Amino acid sequence: QVHVAESGGGLAQPGESLNLSCTTERSIFVNNYMGWYRQAPGKARELVGRITISGRSSIAEAVKGRFTISRDNAKSTMYLQMNNLKPEDTAVYYCNVGGTMSTWGDLWGQGTQVTVSS
Repeated sequence: QVHVAESGGGLAQPGESLNLSCTTERSIFVNNYMGWYRQAPGKARELVGRITISGRSSIAEAVKGRFTISRDNAKSTMYLQMNNLKPEDTAVYYCNVGGTMSTWGDLWGQGTQVTVSS
């Protein structure tokens, strides 16, 4: 079974930054598109952004200008840099492996909680 692991979540105050990481097996990572999704309490899971194998990314309008997705194929790690956090960014953030730029893949991490509160 392929293991997908997120890290970097936690508690932040409004305006602060957090950087999430996601890793998986190298042979899986370097051959797949990746993505970040989030799910707030009582809401459906929503796209945050996705990134191609070569590093071209797209970001959801709700977080554009504040969040950046990147990946380091040498380290088999994808990142989500979150700046100027807002209370509405509070959610469980999930890493997704596979799919295309418009569809999610079959592999998901367990999620990491991000809470933005003063």
